[in-house]
Amino acid sequence: MRPEQKLHDPADAPGTADKAARRAVTVFPVLVLAAGALGLLAPGTFEGWGTNVPYLLGVVMFCMGLTMTPLDFQGVVRRPWAVALGLVAHYVIMPGLGWLIAHALGLSPQLAAGVILVGCAPSGTASNVVTYLARGDVALSVSVATVSTVLAPLITPPLTLLLAGEYLPVDAGSMVGDIVKTVLLPVVAGLLVRLLLGRYVDRALGALPWLSALTVAAIVTIVVAGSAAAIRSAAAMVLLAVVLHNGLGLALGYGAGKLARLGPPASRAMAFEVGMQNSGLAASLATAHFSPLAALPAAVFSVWHNVSGALVAAWMARRTTGPERGPERERDEPGAAGSSPSGG
Repeated sequence: MRPEQKLHDPADAPGTADKAARRAVTVFPVLVLAAGALGLLAPGTFEGWGTNVPYLLGVVMFCMGLTMTPLDFQGVVRRPWAVALGLVAHYVIMPGLGWLIAHALGLSPQLAAGVILVGCAPSGTASNVVTYLARGDVALSVSVATVSTVLAPLITPPLTLLLAGEYLPVDAGSMVGDIVKTVLLPVVAGLLVRLLLGRYVDRALGALPWLSALTVAAIVTIVVAGSAAAIRSAAAMVLLAVVLHNGLGLALGYGAGKLARLGPPASRAMAFEVGMQNSGLAASLATAHFSPLAALPAAVFSVWHNVSGALVAAWMARRTTGPERGPERERDEPGAAGSSPSGG
């Protein structure tokens, strides 16, 4: 999720902002883990709730839109090459890894389609926070996450059809409509509300990250409850697939930045923009178009990528001997949000 309070450059304010961001990436995985346990222990309580997942995702994306400003799009105009590279790397590396991992592990059709769908999702907005913690180029992170989300209706469905079509039937046209309704329209609506009623929205920004976190947790509960019977036999394999998918994505994303000579801060941003996914969207699409079991990889990814992201960010920050800034840092905060992940 985007931070709702301004997070300045780490070199300028190493205390309060760092603590807020670290609290966010610590609390969110614990909250989602507890939500998953609830769904596993009391699946009958949430029977029939699957139809609510798209609406819950819409709430998360509306909150994301409320935290956005035109500054999020200025980075695209000022640094088109870096943003384009991040976008291509994200939508090439993660879908490709999902397909390779599904084949290598011999996953069942439902789980394979779920892993691939996670790979085809846009960037996870928690990437902005962990990029900040890693002393990375936050402006680049925000720009790539924003553009990948806006373009998701055009990219995610055909990629899913191409890579997951061999496992399960994929209705790409219907998926486009669902992404527009649950992602694009809520984000645009939130952005418009922020532009028109910014003074009033600013007063509520501090609550938005926690509203989003609770909503994502509700999505995870519903997804896990829907496939509780299959989790015991598939959990270990799904966890392995998720760890490989996320870990290789982080490494290859960082490598893409280094290969393009973007510099250390931008390379760190690339790592998180490639390796972290909007798993809330993947869970919603898997539930609607495949099955609750196919949504299981997205639910596990939602927990794991926040844990791994925080650990990798801490390691990167420790290896940084001094403050580093990427070129043309239009803004040093990960958006205007509170310090908690949203959208998975």
